[in-house]
Amino acid sequence: MPVCEKAYAKINLVLAVTAKRPDGYHEVQTVYQNLALHDTLQLTTLAEDRIILSCDDPSLPAGPDNLVWLAAERLKRFYRISRGVHIKLRKRIPVAAGLAGGSSDAAAVLRGLVRLWHLPWEKEALVQLAAGLGSDVPFCLLGGTALGAGRGEKITALAPCPHFYVVLANPGFQVRTAEIYRSLTGTDLEPGCDLTPMLRALACGDRDAIMANLSNTLEAAAFRLNPAIRDLKDKLARKAPSLMCGSGPTVFALFTGREEAERTALSLRREGIAVWLTETFSQPAAGGE
Repeated sequence: MPVCEKAYAKINLVLAVTAKRPDGYHEVQTVYQNLALHDTLQLTTLAEDRIILSCDDPSLPAGPDNLVWLAAERLKRFYRISRGVHIKLRKRIPVAAGLAGGSSDAAAVLRGLVRLWHLPWEKEALVQLAAGLGSDVPFCLLGGTALGAGRGEKITALAPCPHFYVVLANPGFQVRTAEIYRSLTGTDLEPGCDLTPMLRALACGDRDAIMANLSNTLEAAAFRLNPAIRDLKDKLARKAPSLMCGSGPTVFALFTGREEAERTALSLRREGIAVWLTETFSQPAAGGE
């Protein structure tokens, strides 16, 4: 029987980038939050030992250059699985948009193959596999609301974020995460980051305090490279507290009421801007935990 998995988008309520590490990455402290917007994956066992990936977005690679394919290959190797799998991917999260669509798809493959092949849920090993695929993949594997440290891959679960409606607006182009990080200057980097206000707001379920403490170090570099992202954020910020998603270029705004969120989304669509209306979402813990 095929197994279906949903791969949920994410936003960062706080993304603080500090010093560059010896391995070339930057030290990060972040608060991750799942969104209800998701891709869908269907996984079916094949008798022959191969991985087939088919996707409704023909612009995406269907082989080892796709994190979905790579996640399946690494899990097969880890568990010494000689069977194959056919993965059908239905994309709804925009690509290269700062929403971790590819990372979430890869994480969904790890969860799905554990279910498909009735494998043990070895959390630490699976998180290590996920971290080898990308900094956001461990969070996408576990989901919910979480604190990320290191490159973002060291995950600590937090109390669920209170409910918000979320408007996502995309300026219509893609950005490269590596280019954004390369463009950071010393004055952009956080000398020391205090996540306490956001963590306290989440613990108390204080929506106003959450909206007041949104922050993203990468905005400065992204705005210099692509002023259209800043313009889009300014447009959204006139309606609700707003922030760039990850390394961009998508911008999100948080709303407590659906009606206002719908009006904002409709207004942006009338201007020809790509918009998604979604909401915060607490993904059930993986592995039955």
